[in-house]
Amino acid sequence: MMKHLQKLGKALMLPVATLPICGILMGLGYALAPGVMGVPDAPTSGFMYVLGFFLIKAGGALIDNMALLFAIGVAVGLADDNDGTAGLAGLVSWLMITNLLSVGVVGTIAPAMIANKTNEVAFSKIANPFIGILCGVIGALCYNKFKKTQLPDVLAFFSGKRSVAIVTGVVSILVAVVLLFVWPIVFGVLVAIGNAIKGMGVVGVGLYAFLNRLLIPTGLHHALNNVFWFDTIGMGDLTAYWNPTSELAMNANWSIGSYMAGFFPCMMFGIGGAALAMIRTAKPGKQKVAMGVVGSAAICALLCGVTEPFEFAFMFLAFPLYVVYSALYGIFAAVTVALGFRAGFCFSAGLTDLIFSASLPAAAKTWLILPLGAAAFIVFYLVFRFAIVKWDLKTPGREDDEEGEMKIELANDDYTAMASIILEGVGGKDNLVSIDNCITRLRLEVKDRLLVDEKKIKSSGAAGVIRPGKTSVQVIIGPKVQFVADEFKKLAK
Repeated sequence: MMKHLQKLGKALMLPVATLPICGILMGLGYALAPGVMGVPDAPTSGFMYVLGFFLIKAGGALIDNMALLFAIGVAVGLADDNDGTAGLAGLVSWLMITNLLSVGVVGTIAPAMIANKTNEVAFSKIANPFIGILCGVIGALCYNKFKKTQLPDVLAFFSGKRSVAIVTGVVSILVAVVLLFVWPIVFGVLVAIGNAIKGMGVVGVGLYAFLNRLLIPTGLHHALNNVFWFDTIGMGDLTAYWNPTSELAMNANWSIGSYMAGFFPCMMFGIGGAALAMIRTAKPGKQKVAMGVVGSAAICALLCGVTEPFEFAFMFLAFPLYVVYSALYGIFAAVTVALGFRAGFCFSAGLTDLIFSASLPAAAKTWLILPLGAAAFIVFYLVFRFAIVKWDLKTPGREDDEEGEMKIELANDDYTAMASIILEGVGGKDNLVSIDNCITRLRLEVKDRLLVDEKKIKSSGAAGVIRPGKTSVQVIIGPKVQFVADEFKKLAK
């Protein structure tokens, strides 16, 4: 189960990667054309207004259709070979389910369901990112299962990949029938969770941030994010922030930006403090190694809010520390929102998103990032240093030394050499079952786990090796994992 959830988390990164361009376009657009937001005395005509309006609509084209992007992107991401046919299947599933479960259709085929006002609201929200992800999963499963289907000669035209969309359509009809009865219940649960946390005020904000980080290893944080960031239950903090003139934003019954603002101090500065603590507590002679692993990850988090390279560097090696890390997020999120800081992001809470989101009407007291960031840096540093030393945690640079461990210095960006060593370390191409990668790790399934030589793999320059299952091997590479994965797949053919 864990393996499948993590694979889903990786697949979600494909559509999420489209969000940064939304933030840049819309941030520039609102800065050029504040009149779009109804700012008093702001121009509502002229070249700058038209240009700003154009950029806002360009970015909004993606933000407003995130659910559709999820349906297609998740399908491609989960497909065995990332084939575009799976994306088409995800789209087929999305169109089928959202149309069959629209208020108009449900009111015709099952009027008793719509008679209940709560159910009517549920079906009016059927075209949401949560359902988009489900459609993506359906499309990918149908592709992986039926892409090599052989039909009789008379139907040979529909064999192989051409059969996938047809099968997906049939499966989606069956799923729609099930969702006719299940979706109102699921929707009710999501609404209850959202309202319960929202009703707690700043404490709820802190609880949400804590759960967001804590659930990352399982991939379940995406389900939580759909409740608070996107318009799944009529909330949608991210959607409302970037669309200030939308009906969702105009009718918002929460402080817009609350469920994003608290991440900025932690990601931009807190991770830097935690990274420094890891470097300072590393063993003599290993501080440079630790700096290379977590130092670069801290810079990545500061600039663009990408935290996975830092989190996966220690979450499995020192999970108690990861729980503390998640708790710090919760505390700082509550304090940040209580002080009135408001900011939003399209991709993640880094400097880039802060700059482009600061011009939107929901932004408030963005100058507080400096004192909040300083506090986060100091607190994260002190807490991490104390916990690492007190509990003798094996964070990067504190791992047990292994006799005869090989250290090879690879040429700069020599991904082929790195992939070659890793391939040898996992027992060669004949020992491989599947090859995949997420945002920081090369994910492999092997036939014989006894043939895996972790020391050999680490000698490639990899940051670490994780073995979450009997036949699963995950090699931690970092943000450039895609280049290593591409070379690895070539060598493994």
